[in-house]
Amino acid sequence: MDLQAFFEPIPSEILQEEYGHNAFFHHIHCHDETFPDLEGIQIAIIGIEEYRGTGDDTLKNSLASSSAIRKKLYTLKKGQGNYSLADLGNIKLGENLQETRSLISSIGELMIKTQVLPIFIGGSHDLDVGQFKAYQHMKKLVSLLTVDAKMDMEDAGNPQDRHSQEVVLHEPNYMFNYCHLAYQSFLTDPELVTTLEKLYFDHIRLGQLRDNFKETEPLIRNADLLSFDICSINSSDAPGAIGAQPFGLSAEEACQICWFAGTNEKLSSIGIYGYHVDLDDPRQKTAAIIATMIWYFIEGFHQRKDSLSFKSSDYIMYTVSLDSKPSILHFYKSKLSGKWWLEIPRNKGEKYNRDTIIPCSYQDYQTAQKGEIPERWVNAQLKLY
Repeated sequence: MDLQAFFEPIPSEILQEEYGHNAFFHHIHCHDETFPDLEGIQIAIIGIEEYRGTGDDTLKNSLASSSAIRKKLYTLKKGQGNYSLADLGNIKLGENLQETRSLISSIGELMIKTQVLPIFIGGSHDLDVGQFKAYQHMKKLVSLLTVDAKMDMEDAGNPQDRHSQEVVLHEPNYMFNYCHLAYQSFLTDPELVTTLEKLYFDHIRLGQLRDNFKETEPLIRNADLLSFDICSINSSDAPGAIGAQPFGLSAEEACQICWFAGTNEKLSSIGIYGYHVDLDDPRQKTAAIIATMIWYFIEGFHQRKDSLSFKSSDYIMYTVSLDSKPSILHFYKSKLSGKWWLEIPRNKGEKYNRDTIIPCSYQDYQTAQKGEIPERWVNAQLKLY
């Protein structure tokens, strides 16, 4: 696959700007006259200026939105770690929305198979269908984490209003878990919440997330891919979001989620969707927030410590005996990061491979010590039988 044929170079006016000492720009391989060599690259930034899924003809496809994000990102200072980053430019759009999604899927699949983590930026949130389909030929179950103010599972309307339903109902089914963070009750049909509960999928309201933010970390750590709609950030922080809402996550909370996602060894792609420069304020505040979210994700990525080889000396196994069935639970704690995992018995009849050890929290371990089965263990079992 000739990747260069599917990408537009980064506009020269961005590359020719003067960036300060130790700026992010000086530590990234950019697609200018030549396409970056991906040998040794760990993370690739990919712009997508596709807005046909919104059904709003005023939101034109252009290079302006991703350019605004890049300008803000390139001026930030380099963080810790040895950067192995590339900015591949923008995907050339297809003749229609479905063709663009297919391009995203094909490019994403190639990236993941070559162990390059793609960061998709720009475009409407329905493009995560292409991101999700990048995993369809990998013969394993995957977990999707969505951060959105709404549950986009409508039966009618524009693609942006129903894309999550398309993902959940996709055949063949290779989804182990769907987790929805930061939805707002007054924007969400209660029947959709009931449906997620019947499927044993995870969902955390904005208020619940704020009540115990640290307990969302195991949910984020369980994801193979993250789809982040910036309409989940309140409009005072992110006025440039499509469908911006007056209530939502703060910019700091959005960056914290991206940090957690970056430290997740399992996570192999991220998409930050829903930004259009024409909706932003004159200072392009939203573009600056997205750039900072990317910065925190990359910083988290360079803090990845755990091998996930749970039989190695890097982990301590804790065994808890119960009076009920199961009679024994096995927990693992990393000596390097202090994170916790919980072992789930393997289902021998599975078509796909899956992890039998899932992320959990210290609170789950404390629950087991009290003689109670953690809800996380129960939900994992119910998904499999």
